[in-house]
Amino acid sequence: MTATTAGLAVRGLAIAALAQILNEGKSFDDIIDAMPEAARLEARDRGFLMALVLTTLRRKGEADAVVEVFLSKPLPRKSGVAPLILTLAAAQLLFLDQPPHAVIDLAVRLAKEDDKAKHFSGLINAVLRKVAEKGRAVLDGLDGPRLDTPDWLWARLAKTYGSATAHAIAAAHMVEPPLDLTVPKDADLWASRLGGEVLATGSVRLTGAQGAVERLAGFDAGAWWVQDAAAALPAQLLGPLAGSTVLDLCAAPGGKTLQLAAAGASVTAVDISAQRLERVHDNLRRTGLSAQIIAADVLSFEPGRDYDAVLLDAPCSATGTIRRHPDLPYVKTAQQAGHLVPLQARMLAKAAALVRPGGRLVYCTCSLEPAEGERQITAFLAAHPHFAALPITAGECGIEAAMIDAEGNLRTLPSMSIGASQGLDGFFAARLTRSF
Repeated sequence: MTATTAGLAVRGLAIAALAQILNEGKSFDDIIDAMPEAARLEARDRGFLMALVLTTLRRKGEADAVVEVFLSKPLPRKSGVAPLILTLAAAQLLFLDQPPHAVIDLAVRLAKEDDKAKHFSGLINAVLRKVAEKGRAVLDGLDGPRLDTPDWLWARLAKTYGSATAHAIAAAHMVEPPLDLTVPKDADLWASRLGGEVLATGSVRLTGAQGAVERLAGFDAGAWWVQDAAAALPAQLLGPLAGSTVLDLCAAPGGKTLQLAAAGASVTAVDISAQRLERVHDNLRRTGLSAQIIAADVLSFEPGRDYDAVLLDAPCSATGTIRRHPDLPYVKTAQQAGHLVPLQARMLAKAAALVRPGGRLVYCTCSLEPAEGERQITAFLAAHPHFAALPITAGECGIEAAMIDAEGNLRTLPSMSIGASQGLDGFFAARLTRSF
């Protein structure tokens, strides 16, 4: 396969993925898993495919705005994938520093392979030449964070956090996130070996292109696992766990299970998906840690006992992970953003029933939605007088005061920093204790 043929194939797969995300609401991970052509790509081409799709989604609003400047009128419906070809090519020219001649040539070839888009190949060529020549100047005058945030999401962020913070969150979504690792032992050593830094919260952060995670030093030895710095905090909030019994609900993909086991707890990990639990099994084997793994619906799980501590990472809208999953704003809608709230409430009540008197409960979601975090806990405490909040304090687990709300709950935003290191997932966590 020549370089041109390979480049055309990768861009064709990118267009196919974007069409399914934007037109059918499918997630990028599901699309890639179902694409045999993607699985057959060499590692370098697969990485480029990921970069093409994710960058296009992160910067779609800007790419489309620049293209629009050079279009005399919008393309008609009968143009097929021509609009997507323009968006993808503009993203390459503006944000991926691809050679203009190659980008334009391959875009035109892609258009000619589509029965509808081929009639617009000349227009695509002309528009992209203008984007290559003048696009960056146009880009400088645009409000990127606002353009790159779909209206439904912007409205919710602005209502909840105010326009200034919404803008900062949106700006954080535009940036490819670093790779965060949880390293249970010798964090300084592994940070040095991997060229990273140890954050105040204990995570090791790697910046820059790392290549395949499986090829990094320490992976095969199970010295660490991938876990966003914010996602690593809820398990730490349970405090010292050596000798404790801990129930991890909605456990897959297992980062928190590994943390709990590494802390010396006797862990029971429950998740409804047996398939997703296979990854937990794999990571336990790789790291040499142990836990009891049970495939079950949390709501019907009956262990016949209670636990010293329970951690519930409830299913949610996942709006806190957009910087890692830029397809999410195009897959979800405003109506879907809160549809799991009733389920979360039932799961939280179930989790509470499994905590022993004097034990601790941590509820968390990777959501920016107050209904899935702050309001969920307020309602729970009002209905469960035998539970009380156990407020988080500044400095605990390396958590900064800005990450703690007025009630003592954890609230991280993508725009926040850990020390001098910028960016982390949006997370909510509340720590509770049972009195009787």
